[in-house]
Parts: sequence; C-alpha cells; structure tokens
Amino acid sequence: MSNHLADPHDHDHHHHGEHGHASHSHAHSHTPAVTAGNVRRIRWVFLLTAGYAAIQAVGGWLSGSLALIADAGHMVSDSAALLLALVAYRIAARAADETRTYGFHRVRVLAALANGASLLLLVAWIVWEAVGRLREPTEVLAGPMLVVAVIGLAVNIVGALVLWSGNRGDSNLRGALLHVMGDLLGSVGAIAAAIGILLTGWTVLDPLLSVLVAVLVVRSAWGLVSEAIRVLLQSVPLGLDVRAAEADLATLPGIDEVGHFHAWTLTDESCVATVHVTPASGADPLELPARVASRLRERYAIDHVTVQVDPPGKISQPH
Repeated sequence: MSNHLADPHDHDHHHHGEHGHASHSHAHSHTPAVTAGNVRRIRWVFLLTAGYAAIQAVGGWLSGSLALIADAGHMVSDSAALLLALVAYRIAARAADETRTYGFHRVRVLAALANGASLLLLVAWIVWEAVGRLREPTEVLAGPMLVVAVIGLAVNIVGALVLWSGNRGDSNLRGALLHVMGDLLGSVGAIAAAIGILLTGWTVLDPLLSVLVAVLVVRSAWGLVSEAIRVLLQSVPLGLDVRAAEADLATLPGIDEVGHFHAWTLTDESCVATVHVTPASGADPLELPARVASRLRERYAIDHVTVQVDPPGKISQPH
C-alpha cells in the first residue's frame, strides 16, 4: 500500500530559487479491486476476532480460566491490529487539508499508542492474578474451558483461511495474517491446558499458560508502543544511517557539500526528509533537487524530499 503525500501526480516538482524541492508519489501497487477485496477480508476477520474475544472473555470469567481471559486479551490486541489496518486503508485515501498538509496518517499512530498502552495494563493484571493463583490455586471448569478454546481455534482457522486467500503482496494483509496465526497458537495452548487439567487435575496449568499468553501480548503491545513513540519523536527510519546518506549524496555530480540531513517516518511506509546541499563549481543549482530526490528515493525509499540549495560555505554555519 502506498501513501500519497503532498503531490497527487506521479512526477517530480522543482521550485526555482535558492530553495529547491523535489517530491515523488508512488503508484498503487494493487488494483482497486484487489485492495477492496483485502479490505473486505480484513473487515470480516476483525469482526470474527473481536466478537469471539468478547465471548472468550465471558467464557473465561464463568469457567474461572485465567488462560482464556489472557487469550481473549491476545485476541483483543490482534483485533486492534486488524482495526488499525482498516484505518490505514481509510486514511491513506483521505485528502490533506490546509491545516493538516500531510493528511491524517498520524491518527493511526496515536491509535496504536493507545492500544499498546492499554494492553500493557491488561498484561500487568493477568500476571498479578496468575501469581495469586499459583500461590492459592482456584477451581477451573476445564470442560467449558475446552469447549470455548476449541471454538476459538475454529474461529482463528477460518480467519487465517480468509486472509490467506487474499493478495499477500499487501503489507497490511500480511501483518493481519501474522496476528491471526499468533491467535491460533494461543487457542492451541488453551486447549492443551484444558486437556491437561481434565486428565491430571492440575489447575496450576491455567495460570501458567496465562503468563505464556501474556508474553505474546507484551510482544505485540510493546511493538505498538515503541513504534508509535519512535514515529512521534520523528526518529530516523530504521536502517537509515544519516552520516552515510550524507556521504552518499556528496558523491552525486554537481554537489560540493551536503549537510543538515533530517529524515523521519510519516507513518506506514512513507518517509520524509530535508537536506541542504551546495553546488560544485560550474554546476546548475536547479538540477540538484531532482538529483538528490532521485537518489534518496531509489536507495533509501524516502518518497518526499525537500532540498535546499545553499551558497558555497553556508552549510558549515549553524541552522
């Protein structure tokens, strides 16, 4: 899925004068029909997962199974991820306005931060409850627990099959499929714990499994929180070495100096960068913005670049 930024057209723009600007919008990697199909698939799996998470939470409460409640929390986290994928499709198509010139992409980041933070609180409660149950085991109705877990497994299998039939070239759909596969493993674990309690009567299997599922939730939640914070702090995109990028740009024809390079993630797969360059002797300053933007786009996947062309010697001055 590509995100269109400031320019709805698929070509480069250059502004004359001391300041140069170059931007490029990627074409959509999927046809509208395929994208619409993936949206429908993710929507259906979201409804299945969210709906059954509520049923599983009630089933866990009634059966006394902390493992089912923990797995319900895991399904809630994955439902939130599916919802964020749907939001990503919607906001990518929403036009920017005069006060939000980059559009509404950061809404998804804020939602991810809120989701991750709430899940970390859920994990803290699950671990606290599990420790209490390990000290003083409580009764678990393993029969109802097994029934609820088996139905959960069936729901996750259906969800995985629905997503598997889509176009997995779509990063949103691939991410949704991975979340559902994680849910499927959680359901298998709950089934194993229920069978173990039925055969041995060891109710401690339930809180032990709940802690294992909580670890899965922590992994998802912390990933959401850390990624959201990284984006909101406008950190350099992962894998990008600023100094190496500056040195690389300095090798381009017509460029003498490169400095004040800043790059950050807008959201999803869209990166933004600004950079100052000075022209080499005899070089045409108006050609430099397009040259720099092309290199950053091709080598570093930065799709929106603002290039300022400074007079020789000015880059060494503080900005």
